[in-house]
Amino acid sequence: MPAPTPLTCVIVDDNTMNRLTLEQFVRITEGLEVQASLADPVALLPLLEQEPLPHLLLLDIEMPQLTGLELVKLLPTPGPEVVLVTSHAQFAVDAFALRVTDYLLKPLEYARFLQAVARVRERLASHAAVAPATTDLHADDHSLFIRTNNKLLRLDFDQVLYIEAMSAYCTLVTATRKHIVHATLKALDEQLPFAHFLRVHRSYMVNTRLIDSVADGHLQLGSFEVPIGKSYEQTLMARLRSL
Repeated sequence: MPAPTPLTCVIVDDNTMNRLTLEQFVRITEGLEVQASLADPVALLPLLEQEPLPHLLLLDIEMPQLTGLELVKLLPTPGPEVVLVTSHAQFAVDAFALRVTDYLLKPLEYARFLQAVARVRERLASHAAVAPATTDLHADDHSLFIRTNNKLLRLDFDQVLYIEAMSAYCTLVTATRKHIVHATLKALDEQLPFAHFLRVHRSYMVNTRLIDSVADGHLQLGSFEVPIGKSYEQTLMARLRSL
């Protein structure tokens, strides 16, 4: 079985020692490779206009001309996963407001670096779990390819009653089958391109077109019941058409 394609990494840090440390971390980690290592943050911008984009950016936050946070705001969508590097923990709040994957505190530790890489791999797996059907396969329908049981399966999401979270996995439930994908419910909530899917509980998302009834804090979808979370109830009722 061929080895998986390595994840390409671009390092941007104006501090030579930190940059060299990150280069070493990437080199000794299986499945990673250094695509570029830059001291000048502005030098990253041309790379973002080329295909393919790197899988991972390791960005120092405090740099002249452009900070790591400013670089994140310039990234294309969809873009690379980002791990920020900083000497100050308070930057973490700003970092996660920008939906970066993780952040590393200096002095850098290899064990913590590996944790960040694991998070990157999980997010990339989540993105790959649900992929749009190509335009030559009826782009006007509501089908997506899902990765399940080591294959890509085309699934008509109009037939999906609800989606249930199971840690790092989700179960997509139709009237007759259940499909497990390696993706978090949060990732699916952000990626699904269908407006008729709605989060109704921390662990459930439903197809609002297939709701049969609402009563006693739960939804009836065919023969299945799905609980309604208190914090989601108002949004749900605003979306439902009722007399």
